[in-house]
Amino acid sequence: MGEGMSSFLPFILMFVVVYFFMIAPQMKRAKKEKKFAAELKRGDRVVTKSGLHGKIVDLNEKDGSCVIETMAGKIKFERSAISMEMSNKLNA
Repeated sequence: MGEGMSSFLPFILMFVVVYFFMIAPQMKRAKKEKKFAAELKRGDRVVTKSGLHGKIVDLNEKDGSCVIETMAGKIKFERSAISMEMSNKLNA
């Protein structure tokens, strides 16, 4: 009976390693991104994942989108497309 259990030990250890080095950090990152998107507000200066800089002028709670004002005009984006907020970095 002990030999049967010891043959599963490498698989169990592999799963534990994969969980702590791959799955858990990815879940933590996703949770952080979701919190960031929920905390966005009008007037925040942001950068999208495509590199577009602008200021949030409107947030739509229904469809999860926002309108960003750039030098070229106003563009509608999904909140998930916003990479980072620049307001704090400019003031620091």
